[in-house]
Amino acid sequence: MLTVAALLAAMIATADAQPANQPPTTNPAAPAGPANTINNPMAVPGFWDPRRRPERPDLSRISIIRFLTETDYPPFDYAGPDGTPAGFNVDLARLICEEIKVACTVQMRRFDTLIASLNSNNGDAVIASIAETPEMRKRVDFSDPYYRTPARFVSRRDFNSDDVRPEALEGKKIAVVAGTAHEAYLKTLFTEAELHPYPNEDTARFALKKGDVDLLFGDGISLAFWLNGTDSGACCEFRGGPYMESRFFGEGVGIAVRRGNDVLRQAFNWALFQLWEKGRFTDLWLRYFPISPY
Repeated sequence: MLTVAALLAAMIATADAQPANQPPTTNPAAPAGPANTINNPMAVPGFWDPRRRPERPDLSRISIIRFLTETDYPPFDYAGPDGTPAGFNVDLARLICEEIKVACTVQMRRFDTLIASLNSNNGDAVIASIAETPEMRKRVDFSDPYYRTPARFVSRRDFNSDDVRPEALEGKKIAVVAGTAHEAYLKTLFTEAELHPYPNEDTARFALKKGDVDLLFGDGISLAFWLNGTDSGACCEFRGGPYMESRFFGEGVGIAVRRGNDVLRQAFNWALFQLWEKGRFTDLWLRYFPISPY
């Protein structure tokens, strides 16, 4: 874990030194996000409409927020060199508390225990990259989403085309992790491509690096982290996308609270909007993702 933390610290320091879904019914090569996020290495997710400013809720009833997070999901949640919680979600939780002007704590727990701990009143909110799904909404309420997990194509740098429309990829070899939503998406929409399922992300990425396949299709956030790290060997880059169809890739990631806790949920919505409007969310995002998954 110390190695992971050290790597993340080096990545963040480097980034600081740089300048700054419904089932698809249209051409799947057209991204479902804002046009200005396509192929922009500094693109940042933004789900807040400046024309719909949330009202400042009554925050007088909130004196402390006990956040729960995951133990090992870098770069979002992990133990720092001294064992304290670190990562994008942890830093965002602290910014939210600064904006609301309340004290907060962050406790790390195993992912599979987070919701039960929340509903047993061992915490007030879970900020751990939990996807908002119909099943999860039966157990908790969510704030507005603060990011989504897009799918992206990655190719070697010597791949001779930026065209990743289904017709352009006819006969192309595409690596994908077997049994995932990414594989289901390719089977549905890229029917003329030659799919090469792999058991996990590492083997799929290795196949791309070796040139066994033409492209890799997978989770844009983990791929952005890989591209910006040393494991990729600067071999590869994003092509096309992002692909955001909620039927396959989810409705986004929000902060979970106990059902009916509207005071805290609305406080999070207000604070997230404030952080985005002030540019603090963008600054935080670019520290962790200098190569944007969007």
